[in-house]
Amino acid sequence: MTAERIGTVDELEENKAYRVVLEGIAIAIVKDSAGKVHAIGDTCTHGDISLAEGFVEDDAIECWAHGSLFALDTGKPLSLPAYEPVPVFSVTVDDSGVVYVDPTQTLTV
Repeated sequence: MTAERIGTVDELEENKAYRVVLEGIAIAIVKDSAGKVHAIGDTCTHGDISLAEGFVEDDAIECWAHGSLFALDTGKPLSLPAYEPVPVFSVTVDDSGVVYVDPTQTLTV
């Protein structure tokens, strides 16, 4: 596992996305309204738009350009015009609240 430290859970604002690039992969880091941390591919599959610049509500992120909505847990599109999912990456939070993301490990849901 090549997980990289992102920061702490307390440093992440709820319902806000943060763009990071790990091993050349753009990833949006999101803490949802329930406090769960997600790592999802940062590029909308409908167009070359950063999802981290979009809007987060509950368990989904919306592309600001065309309104495609993606599930944070699965990466599946919940609305058109996108119809292809974005990758979801493994997130680990240790006992002290430090968040690690593994850009080499995508989750299949």
